[in-house]
Amino acid sequence: MAEPVAFSFSDTIAGSVEHFDSEARLLSLRTVDGRTFAVSLAGDPSAELVRNLDEPYIDASGHIDEMLSPGRLLITYGIHYPDGGGRFEAKRLVFLGRGAEDFRFEEGGWWVKQIESLAAFYRKAQFGDGPVDFTEYRTEIRLGGDKTASHVQETDTISRLVYGMASAYLLTGKDEYLEVAERGTEYLRRHMRVVDGEEDVVYWYHGISIDKGSERKLFTSEFSDDYDAIPMYEQIYALAGPVQTYRVTGDPRIKQDADATIRLFDKFFLDREQGGYYSHIDPILFSADHESLGENRERKNWNSVGDHAPAYLINLYLATGDRKYADFLEYTFDTIADRFPDYKNSPFVQERFHRDWSHDTEHGWQQDRAVVGHNLKIAWNLMRMNSLRSKDAYTDLAAKIGRLMPEVGSDRQRGGWYDVVERRRADGEEIHRFAWHDRKAWWQQEQAILAYLILAGTVGDEEFRREARQAEAFYNTFFLDHDEGAVYFNVLASGTPYLLGTERLKGSHSMSMYHSAELCYLAAVYNNLLVNGRDMDFHFKPDPSALPDRVLRVAPDLLPAGSVRISSVEIDGQVHEDFDAAGLTVRLPEAQERVRVKVRMSPVAPAERPAEQR
Repeated sequence: MAEPVAFSFSDTIAGSVEHFDSEARLLSLRTVDGRTFAVSLAGDPSAELVRNLDEPYIDASGHIDEMLSPGRLLITYGIHYPDGGGRFEAKRLVFLGRGAEDFRFEEGGWWVKQIESLAAFYRKAQFGDGPVDFTEYRTEIRLGGDKTASHVQETDTISRLVYGMASAYLLTGKDEYLEVAERGTEYLRRHMRVVDGEEDVVYWYHGISIDKGSERKLFTSEFSDDYDAIPMYEQIYALAGPVQTYRVTGDPRIKQDADATIRLFDKFFLDREQGGYYSHIDPILFSADHESLGENRERKNWNSVGDHAPAYLINLYLATGDRKYADFLEYTFDTIADRFPDYKNSPFVQERFHRDWSHDTEHGWQQDRAVVGHNLKIAWNLMRMNSLRSKDAYTDLAAKIGRLMPEVGSDRQRGGWYDVVERRRADGEEIHRFAWHDRKAWWQQEQAILAYLILAGTVGDEEFRREARQAEAFYNTFFLDHDEGAVYFNVLASGTPYLLGTERLKGSHSMSMYHSAELCYLAAVYNNLLVNGRDMDFHFKPDPSALPDRVLRVAPDLLPAGSVRISSVEIDGQVHEDFDAAGLTVRLPEAQERVRVKVRMSPVAPAERPAEQR
């Protein structure tokens, strides 16, 4: 029989207050999976309110007793001692709001302030206090925002930065962020874009290497998983930033590039016989079955099939309302709903496939492993798609994922979501084993927050809202870097930042403001418009003459029909009345130059929507 734990260790407990004995200084805390911990406050722990980026420390140490009311969600960090069968002594308490039912991350401006802080950090890190010059852009950014010696500029990371800056403009209307987005888009078009007139397509270089003023194009991927091939996800994410910028500006050149890149996908990546898109093609013949691709030959995966939607395709549809993009989205999600579930074998979806859709369980690092965030990303995007074209297959799968994932992918004691786990449990195992570690990545927290917010806002299930709050609580408590700015790449299971290797960086092949900004933008949309019933402002700066019929489409995301409406519009600071409140469009005036558009969106309660939209 195993010996009880006979050593001390520090850890985190997140749970709801059941009871507090102020005289004994003993707190009873119940975790989400129903376990109760006795937490001693005898050591006079510090206490604070969760705070946003750029906010000062908010001390609550003198208010502990009055704030420990039953039912309050609380995060505590402390030390386990083996005394008397186990004793946990709290050293730090984090309150998520002033009242038991208050959650600061649900404040109307919380996520707007956070994205502005992120944008300020990355603008300064890349360009200092000087002009926005993308020749000075670096893929790698150190913890505090300093640049490394590496001067390889990856297309995807520039695009992801552009996405973040365009999103920051949408929420704040500040020109310094739109300037970065537009100049970055132009830099991508001039330096990373290849126009193939013979094939009538556009494709994008992996990046460029700059040495003493000379520029060397990097055609194929330099990343180890995709080396010497053209991976589809790099082509997909090359569009992320420009298309988000297109939502703001309506620049028709961006749409032309997106359409030409989609033609690339359909001409060279699409499997016309068995469906879906291949993950890689070779750089010479643009073939998915060439021997040089090795283990990536004739493979399909989540990135090649599903990442179109969140990266660029939903935003392209929002900006245009074009049916062909809706059809592409429907094809994407029909494929996911049909091919990805594998619930006879695992609570996780299948992510990698051979050409014939048989499961690829021996590929590289993934083997038969699940990326927790990909499951959540599917649930989130299925619910977005369901607002465009409703299908039971979408809602059923999204809800199934939402109900399965907490038990197998989240930390039920500390909060937060894990990274990569084995899809199946071996005999005698009670939990799915971690592939390498139990750390938690920032982007997987994003997927959880957005999945459960949109499920809560559309399905209306209180369980989903609790999961959203718990995920937001962990992220905002532990991932925000209050010392250097922006957010950490990874934290330990307890929430302590993990600062080794590339996970120490704020900019890398994997990180460049995209997921953190996407979280801010959509968490603001879902929290305000879907869940908490608050108005929101959005900002645009188009050239009216560049838009068909001078109509600007301003839908903030794919939301349930009739759930939001335009309540007011200003153009260049003046009230503008020519808009379709329910259709979420604004007809712009004739103008010789670009105009500044501010749109206020208001939520519509289900009972107030037309009968066919309830």
